[in-house]
Amino acid sequence: MKALLYRKSIPRYLACALAARLAPRRFFPGLAPLALAEVPFDPPRGWLALRPLLCGICGSDLGLLRGAESVLLEPYASLPFVLGHEMVARLEVDAPDLGLGAGARVVVEPGLPCAVRGLPLCRPCREGRYNRCERFLDGELPPGTFLGFTARAGGAMAERSAAHPSRILAVPDGLADEEAVLTDSLASALQPVLEHFPAPGSLVLVTGAGILGQHVVRCLRALGSTARVLVAARHRGQADLAVAGGADGIVWARNRRELAEALGARFLPTSLGGGNIEGGADMVFDCVGSSRTFEDGLLSLRAGGTYVMVGAGARLKNVDISSLWFRELTVAGSSGCADAPDPRHPGAMVRTYALALELLASGRYPTAGLLSHRFPLEKWREAFACAFDKRTSASVKVAFDLRG
Repeated sequence: MKALLYRKSIPRYLACALAARLAPRRFFPGLAPLALAEVPFDPPRGWLALRPLLCGICGSDLGLLRGAESVLLEPYASLPFVLGHEMVARLEVDAPDLGLGAGARVVVEPGLPCAVRGLPLCRPCREGRYNRCERFLDGELPPGTFLGFTARAGGAMAERSAAHPSRILAVPDGLADEEAVLTDSLASALQPVLEHFPAPGSLVLVTGAGILGQHVVRCLRALGSTARVLVAARHRGQADLAVAGGADGIVWARNRRELAEALGARFLPTSLGGGNIEGGADMVFDCVGSSRTFEDGLLSLRAGGTYVMVGAGARLKNVDISSLWFRELTVAGSSGCADAPDPRHPGAMVRTYALALELLASGRYPTAGLLSHRFPLEKWREAFACAFDKRTSASVKVAFDLRG
């Protein structure tokens, strides 16, 4: 079958990292160890064969091709692998245990915890927090946390794919493929929202108006949050989408004085540096995860506030963290999805991936404009170039269309 195969090459990875520093919005397909290749279809025992329909390009895919992944996470992947974990697909075979027949449309939760690896459940998995699984390196599969980053657990940028039955959820009738393919990115934003649901009347700042930021805004509104939600955006198109999704205002802050003004906070000039901020937001969802957004996120919080890193940052440089201890802030991260507290039913837990699918099918979740571009698999170079250069392409979510 044809598939986008990523091979291990340290020289090419480092070349991508250097190229990204020189031209961060350009994709260099000649450098990346990625190619459309003929590969065997050999799924793990007991997995169900799938025909991908659409597969989204994730920020983690872009980070890999930029050479920007954390070196600490190298043990949690195994190469070579077929990229792609944001899929909507059709079952190739009957799945009576799931109540589904061949041809049924499904989405796939991409995590590979104990239950998928044929292992007794570790403590986080027993607690339903399987995104924190302690055995991503063990069991019947090669090391890896997700489909699309794990050898033998290939992704959906391919003519065929497969998934463990426990990871498969049926797509509701009436939900278009173009909406269903948003499930994974929605779930990645929904998990931190569920874990850190703001109190009524809070002031929330969402930093970054790409696909994750758009989903954070929509998740808050879909779940009934009464927080005042501001979004820090870079481009007019992103700002318009955020407002359409329920944002109360857009922050166009070129400096900290303007940031303080947008937050209704007090700007404190400093002799060296860009100044400090007193007061501000109760919660920051950082959907970028850069050095600047981390530092500005801490500065944007009032005392006792909470910073949540949604965007998967790797390295921070020259960040002043004095706000963290001086204002007694809470800093939290988020990875993947699992079960989480359900703000609609205090004390109850909900499977985040299932709730994401429910929200998309509800008819109350604005999706217009989120899936901005589609490409056939053969146009993979153009697809990644589009996803890299959001300023030029105005891309939000880019996907491969494998429906033929």
